[in-house]
This record gives sequence, C-alpha cells and structure tokens, in this order.
Amino acid sequence: MDMMPSRAKPPPADAPARLRFGAVDALRGGAIVWMTAFHFCFDLNYFGYWRQNFYADPLWTWQRTAIVSLFLFCAGLGQAIATQQGQSWQRFWRRWAQVAGCALLVTAGSYWMFPNSFIYFGVLHGIAVMLIVVRLLAPWGRRHPMGLCVLGALAIAAKFMAAYAMNTTALAPIAEIFNGRALNWLGLITRLPITEDYVPIVPWLGVMLWGLACGQWLLAHRPRRLAVAVAVPRRGAALAWLGRHSLPWYMLHQLVLLGALALIAWARA
Repeated sequence: MDMMPSRAKPPPADAPARLRFGAVDALRGGAIVWMTAFHFCFDLNYFGYWRQNFYADPLWTWQRTAIVSLFLFCAGLGQAIATQQGQSWQRFWRRWAQVAGCALLVTAGSYWMFPNSFIYFGVLHGIAVMLIVVRLLAPWGRRHPMGLCVLGALAIAAKFMAAYAMNTTALAPIAEIFNGRALNWLGLITRLPITEDYVPIVPWLGVMLWGLACGQWLLAHRPRRLAVAVAVPRRGAALAWLGRHSLPWYMLHQLVLLGALALIAWARA
C-alpha cells in the first residue's frame, strides 16, 4: 500500500494532467467499507447466524440506499475530474468495459447462487449505462451547471411521478409493460422486481448527475479544495487506497466473506 504524505500540498502548475484526488478516493473507500460491512451482515443472515429482514426493515433498506447513493455520487465526481483532465474516449471505453464485464460476472455468479432472484440490473449494470449518459452530458454541464442540477432532480422525481401516474386505471396496461424485465431497468415501475440488487436508471441517474455537477462546480470555482485533496492525511491513506481499487474489491469481497462463512459452517457441521 502506498502511504500518502501527512501534509497535503497543491500540485505545481506543470503537474501531469492526470492526478488522483485523494479525498474523492477516500470517500469512495468509505463507501466500500460500509458496503462490505453491510454485505457481511447480509451473509450472516444468509447462513442463519443472525436473522434480519434485509428486504423490508428500514434499518437495512435505508442503509442500502445511502451506500448506493454514495457510490454513484463518487462516480459523478470521478467523471467531472476525468473530463476536466482531458480523458480520451478510448480510455473511457477501456474503463467502461471493465465495469460492464464485471456486471456480467455478477449476473452469472448471482444466477448460480440465487436462480430465482439473480441480479440482472444491479449497481454495476446501472453504473455502466449511466456512465455513458454522464460522459455525454459533461461538456454541456460545464456550460449549464444549473441545468445539470435540474436534470438530476427530474431524474429523481421521475420515479415518483411515474409510479403515481401508472397506478391510475387508464395507464395500468402501460405499467405492466414497464414492470416487465425488458424495461424495468429504466425504473418507471409500480412494483419492485424480484432480484437481489436493483439499481435502475430512474432515480439513480439523478444522483450521478449531482455528483458530476458538484465536481464541475468545485473544479471551476473552488479548485484549491480539490487541489489540496491530491494527498490525504496518513490516517486516510488506507481508505484512499481502497477507493482506487474499488472495482476489484467489489468483485472479490463477497467471495472471501461467503467462503469464510461457508468454511465455518462446514467446520461446525
């Protein structure tokens, strides 16, 4: 693990174009730690060691909402930084392919474990689609920051407006079309699908757009706030390192947790 310096300094004027922003990495790392703890509790319930209702208890459903929101907000921040630093489309698509490929692996793995509720549009699937939208909107957002915020608000509001409108008798047939698996990834639904993870475009695109807007505003008006974040204090270095390796951690942590608990269950049998 690379240890960051104890005092953060703004980068020099002739610094390389691509810099890591330690505070953003640490924020993403914090989300990773929270997610790992959440999944460990879920796994304890799965193995019967600690009975909890992860599908209805607000203690867990609200935590999931907060964790996903933090991940998507960080993804928006990351796109603001990447586009400001001139990230090429080639480099973007290379990273996008990693996310999309991991999403397919999640689908395959979840189908093996939960064939009746496998993940077909979870957080990685949602991020893969939303990254393209955010990347296309980033240049427009720099010119119209308030418009980006409004778009984010509309994306969030669309979930509730669609649910209200489609619950009417006249639109019930249309609601059934959007509730089907072919279109429910859009989020314009009146009932939740049966799946272990579900992160549709609406309302979650709004959170990523707000992250993009926040990052672009900071880069334009408070650049030193991000400049001094190139390094983080030593106590935050571990979180920053974790944030820089969030995708492999996401893909591997459940294998380790489930494997360890399965081994314990086998030893106790």
